[in-house]
Amino acid sequence: MTELLSVLLLCAAAPNLGVFENATDVGVTPRAGAVEFDAASAEYRVTGGGANIWGAEDAFHFVWKRVSGDFVLAADVKFLGAGAVAHRKAALMFRQGLEPDAPYADVALHGDGLTSLQFRPAAGAPTQEIQLAQKAPARIRIERRGDRFTVFAGDESRTATVALKDPVYAGLAMCSHDASVLETAVFSNVIAQPPAPRIRSKLSVYDLKSGQTEVIYTADRVFEAPNWSADGTYLLINSDGALWRLPLDKKPVELQKIDLGQVAGCNNDHGFTRDGKRLAISARGATPASQIYVSASDGSGVRLITPKYPSYFHGWSPDGRWLAFVGQREGVFNLYRILADGSGEEQRLTSQRANDDGPEYSPDGKWIYFNSDRAGTWDIWRMPADGAGPGDSKAQRVTSDDLEDWFPHFSPDGKWMVFLSFKKGTQGHPPNQDGVVLRLMRMPAPSPIRVLTTLFGGQGTINVNSWSPDSTKFAFVTYEINQ
Repeated sequence: MTELLSVLLLCAAAPNLGVFENATDVGVTPRAGAVEFDAASAEYRVTGGGANIWGAEDAFHFVWKRVSGDFVLAADVKFLGAGAVAHRKAALMFRQGLEPDAPYADVALHGDGLTSLQFRPAAGAPTQEIQLAQKAPARIRIERRGDRFTVFAGDESRTATVALKDPVYAGLAMCSHDASVLETAVFSNVIAQPPAPRIRSKLSVYDLKSGQTEVIYTADRVFEAPNWSADGTYLLINSDGALWRLPLDKKPVELQKIDLGQVAGCNNDHGFTRDGKRLAISARGATPASQIYVSASDGSGVRLITPKYPSYFHGWSPDGRWLAFVGQREGVFNLYRILADGSGEEQRLTSQRANDDGPEYSPDGKWIYFNSDRAGTWDIWRMPADGAGPGDSKAQRVTSDDLEDWFPHFSPDGKWMVFLSFKKGTQGHPPNQDGVVLRLMRMPAPSPIRVLTTLFGGQGTINVNSWSPDSTKFAFVTYEINQ
């Protein structure tokens, strides 16, 4: 029977397998494997036997679909039970065929926590392996881009080259590592789709005096929202759900991850107090949406400040007592403040059923500047630091031209305000937009608005204050898309 006929017969009897086409045992499996798909939770419970995925031949249970071109598999993975063998394997796999000796590449999570990139470069060839230092990651990922396969676990990645011809089989694999027993793993939050375009991020510094821009760091990953440290020695950015320190006094530049304990899922709303001793962090934490935390500047001593969510930090009061933030309550994004020591309830500062964002204190502490669509377009507004008053009667419009304005940021000396502007009609602050401009106003307003630079970016470019401590320059991020 040809492989194609086998596939057709398997497909005819296929159960509901979510994004996958079918499931089958590969190789010698005295005890048959199985898969259960829970449509409500989108979880795959994969049970498999087989002696190993290794050497010149494999034996396991495989849940698959046929794909062509670049593709991504990712999932949260956990084993059920203690397991008979420490090296039972749950894997995300790309495979040339369903033969036991077929070429393949996978990211394999072992029962003892070992995580590795495994691959067989040719039919019948011995399996090769690149082990990762990360142990027992909750989530694993593998990307196929041409002949290159890259696996990800935590902050690590490893790459190998394996020539597989389209179409290939892509899916979930489970091997007990002991042919006499069956083992089960649960795959959840599964991604099986073509990859997003590769993003290159460029961290730049604009010098106010010279009018020149210098690119100081480039990486083939998404990073966002620089903050300048109070002592001027490093920039803080977020990437991959974590915060990173980028030293300015060391070459070559190497990112240093900030240890935030149990807090994860950091987004691009973060910033230091004026004295640089404390850090405000917006992160998903244990909830499904962003909350605000405060820590020491090195990330230690993290504590939750806003129990309600979603809440996104944007500005410290100059004296460090208050945090200004945007919160979605009753379906509307309004502005709030809360004591930074967590001792009080949040106080609502705006009340119109308009969307407000990006609140930042003026350096003298008298005003909060923000962006809002309350006049029908996104503009910069301001209000007294204690709120906009009944019906937002104290809110004052600062900009009012055809562009959509976001994220006002003051220089520490209070003389300048830089902000981001999108093309007319742009909704929200989306990423990867052409024709985005950074604009500058001499303060106090009103004053002429200067266009400093036009860029490809938006979301992540300058979400939070990024002025240098001496008010002579500021940092921002631009992006490039590489297919």
